Amino acid sequence: MDITHFATEQAISTMWNRYADPLSLDEIADSAILSKFYFSRVFRSLTGTSPGRFLSAIRLFKAKNLLLETDMSVTEVAYGVGYNSLGTFTSRFTRSVGVSPGRYRAMSLAGTHSLRDMAPAPDPGPHGEVAGECSFPETDDTLRVYIGLFPGPVVEGVPVACQVVDRPGPFVLRDVPVGTWYLRAAAVGLSQTGLMPWQRRPALLGEHGHPHVGPHGRVPVGEMVLRPAGFLDPPILRALPELDNWELAELHRVA
Repeated sequence: MDITHFATEQAISTMWNRYADPLSLDEIADSAILSKFYFSRVFRSLTGTSPGRFLSAIRLFKAKNLLLETDMSVTEVAYGVGYNSLGTFTSRFTRSVGVSPGRYRAMSLAGTHSLRDMAPAPDPGPHGEVAGECSFPETDDTLRVYIGLFPGPVVEGVPVACQVVDRPGPFVLRDVPVGTWYLRAAAVGLSQTGLMPWQRRPALLGEHGHPHVGPHGRVPVGEMVLRPAGFLDPPILRALPELDNWELAELHRVA
């Protein structure tokens, strides 16, 4: 492991251990023993996002955990993960996860998340398509792969286009609004249904740059190879059925 990789892992470790603290970029860079500007450049090159955005993703991920693991109120959760404004926490959580904190708790524990929650909002403008090939290593578990296009590098909010596949092979994302998007994939193992939602994790992750989509055209992106999730990957914030809905996952597994 080279020094920049080690330094980035040190910084991420600090974020996970001190996510409730008002960490500044200077403090995070100091934990990596790098200058602030060099650290920011290295961090983005290795994780695909900025230190501040990574820290925000950790805080919201921990908020999801606390909403499901504890009976803390939404206000207590907000302050417990480092926010000093309930309104700011609620708006950021809702934008990133797809539902409000209270609704997320109720839907996850009742098992009412569904694939409909992944559906992008209708866009009246011109559209294009993104096509590629999804590949991943053989596994004893049955996998379901969520493939989506997002405005940023973190998997959060409602994708502008998405597809769900159960096996390696081609995929086509249709009705993609014109723009530049981040192509991301997460494979979840259906055997994780015995765990509670906050204990489940994606088995594999994939990314393939950020294709620019024009009107009425198809953008070929080639092969997207999924890999095991690692320490440098920001946590997934978007509520996914198999990760946040054990009843639905069990139905899919039995079927």
